[in-house]
Amino acid sequence: MIVGVYVDDLILTGSNQLVINQFKQEMQCKFEMSDLGLLSYYLGIEVKQNQREITLCQIAYAKKILEKLGMGECSPCQIPMEPRTKMSKFGNGEPPIDETQYRSVIGSLRYLVHTRPDLAYSVGVMSRYMETPNTSHLTAVKQILRYVRGTLNYGCVYQKGQPSLELVGFSDSDMAGDIDDRKSTTGVIYFLGNNPITWVSQKQKIVALSSCEAEYIAATAGTYQGVWLGRVLSNISNEKETATMKIDNKSAIALARNPVYHDRSKHIDTRYHFIRECLQNGDIKFEHVKTKLQLADMLTKPLARQRFAELREKIGVEDITKFG
Repeated sequence: MIVGVYVDDLILTGSNQLVINQFKQEMQCKFEMSDLGLLSYYLGIEVKQNQREITLCQIAYAKKILEKLGMGECSPCQIPMEPRTKMSKFGNGEPPIDETQYRSVIGSLRYLVHTRPDLAYSVGVMSRYMETPNTSHLTAVKQILRYVRGTLNYGCVYQKGQPSLELVGFSDSDMAGDIDDRKSTTGVIYFLGNNPITWVSQKQKIVALSSCEAEYIAATAGTYQGVWLGRVLSNISNEKETATMKIDNKSAIALARNPVYHDRSKHIDTRYHFIRECLQNGDIKFEHVKTKLQLADMLTKPLARQRFAELREKIGVEDITKFG
């Protein structure tokens, strides 16, 4: 049995209904509690369950964000950020905007990312400008909100009864995407079977000197996550679970596997070489994947409409109204 606790809200799951019922009875004897039955709503996340799948979404929360900003009836758009968009914290002499309102909107959108990995990159980029936002930043945020308006019913879909529940991750990066400090962006997403379970899009902390190093740093972030997830799953299944991470850069894989390469990359912080030890210990496995099959691509850069829609479906973000 597993108990998820957030302050005074508990979620229970397990393989034995009798054990779950016994736990509920013991807790109700000790504390004043209410049993709300099958999970349907938790911390703003709406949950629907049937025999075939489970869906997670935040439709009501998304509507509140739009209504709060007067964009409840705005014109929708198909992508959250236009391809080749480059934002800067300096702007082009554009006037500043209300910092408090901007930060409030970004904070709300960041919470929405919990069920919308398709928003992770665009929201992550716009989170970089909360110190001194200007009108160009607000315009970009409004496009994200227009995209949310057009995809209100979208959320994560988790299929039941899959033949394999292998832990598989995808790691990717752009190269020097931030025009202010030339740092790259890391994108990592992990699946259990075909179901997305964790994702991140964030700016790297150091400047990479090549695409190989940018991918290597992203792979290290994915390794941290994969090793932790493997340990969590091992505790549940009582069997060793090893994550497989797919990378579309062969040089980054060689850098992780071959000690000779490390002599050429001493300037990389030692914590990024943690990845090699994990490979040697069998805590994670690397596989090369073609760029067109790299599912983390949408977490590192703005994509064209067709490519964005294709990857959005592949990572399990769909219109949940299609599911009963």
